[in-house]
Amino acid sequence: MEIISYLVYLVASILFIFGMKKLGSPKTARQGNFLSALGMFLAIVITLFDQHVLTYEYIILGLVVGSAIGALLAIKVSMTGMPQMVGLLNGFGGGASALVALAEFYNILNHQGRVFELSTSITIILSILIGAVTFTGSFIAFGKLQGFVTGKVVKYPMQNPLNVILFIAVIALGVVVVLDPNNTINYVYIILGISLLLGVLLVLPIGGADMPVAISLLNSYSGLAASMTGFVLKNNMLIIAGALVGASGIILTIIMCKGMNRSLMNVVLGGWADAGSGGDSSTGAGPQGDVKSVDAEEAAMIFDSAQSVIIVPGYGMAVAQAQHAIRDLMNVLEKKNINVRFAIHPVAGRMPGHMNVLLAEAQVPYDKLYALEDINDDFNNTDVVLVIGANDVVNPAARNDKNSPIYGMPILNVDYAKTVIINKRSMNVGYAGIQNELFFYPNSLMYFGDAKEAIAKLTNELKEL
Repeated sequence: MEIISYLVYLVASILFIFGMKKLGSPKTARQGNFLSALGMFLAIVITLFDQHVLTYEYIILGLVVGSAIGALLAIKVSMTGMPQMVGLLNGFGGGASALVALAEFYNILNHQGRVFELSTSITIILSILIGAVTFTGSFIAFGKLQGFVTGKVVKYPMQNPLNVILFIAVIALGVVVVLDPNNTINYVYIILGISLLLGVLLVLPIGGADMPVAISLLNSYSGLAASMTGFVLKNNMLIIAGALVGASGIILTIIMCKGMNRSLMNVVLGGWADAGSGGDSSTGAGPQGDVKSVDAEEAAMIFDSAQSVIIVPGYGMAVAQAQHAIRDLMNVLEKKNINVRFAIHPVAGRMPGHMNVLLAEAQVPYDKLYALEDINDDFNNTDVVLVIGANDVVNPAARNDKNSPIYGMPILNVDYAKTVIINKRSMNVGYAGIQNELFFYPNSLMYFGDAKEAIAKLTNELKEL
């Protein structure tokens, strides 16, 4: 039976790897998701036949309750709520790993004849630490995205020294537990408590603009916690699956940090001091003054005379759930033989790939979606750019103003186009807390209104021309 288990785990691991590979392309993403799910199904089934399973009642109960909750969330949660959903799933994964490690500690402690191996003690402590940090950190991220925790950068006295002291305390207590695990159960509780507090303190200072990076990093943490738990249980499948999630999460986090031209430490230690401050204050040395605005009819006339259009979606599109209206606009423009493409900034939205997911839901062809590096040189030859709810990722201050908090961040060069039409509800600043100097450029026009309603009006006007 043990040999069969190893073989099935090997097959499941291969399915995970191929599934992850296929997730790298929109055309094969569904197949990749299926392969990964199949691998997990095989891993679960073979684990249930393990001779160490004492009772199936609680397992069946967990499967029924968990499946029901998961199905309900999948049906009820809208696409705009996906970032919050991902944050919660990361937290549940981390919390589960911490609980399993704690349960295994009790299991060894309460069985005569069982002794704590050095590797097991170390991985139990690491699993509790990483899992607990992921659990509370993910729920703070969920709160920031949902709006009941402030999206601003939260600073508190001795922020970084306090976090370092708490981390050192966990390591010190962990060493004590590893040296004498049989008489230090209270220390394990303290480690759990400090780790839960660390999760809150580490994520609370991260501003709303940095949430895509935070979500990606917490996803990596959940994988690492699962991998540590695999070492605790001596389960090869859990080790491999956790390592894949942990490594891919770290790689994605690094890619997103490069997309903002910032270090991971800068994001984790608090990021932009004014992130999420709101209001309509203005900073920087770029153009200032009055803005020019257009209504739906005037905007439609501009689009009708264009030959090429690039649409830049941002979080405002997600909030207004305007992706279907944008698809309708694209269809009308293409019927007029206008070339329409979409430019996606790596940190647009509130989670990695947020804009891609929303546009895919609206059945916008994936071959029309271009990454920053693939389309940035084309703005010079574009007649009209439509910016929908994006702010900091199109702000020329990132190139021009050395005093700007976003200076050096790669942006979409929308200001190089002949005409830029910016759809926003108001002139409020973005999450970086600075005014967008693009609004005052001579080739920029503001088109105010809720994205869904404004784009629908624009589409109707275009149909009548």
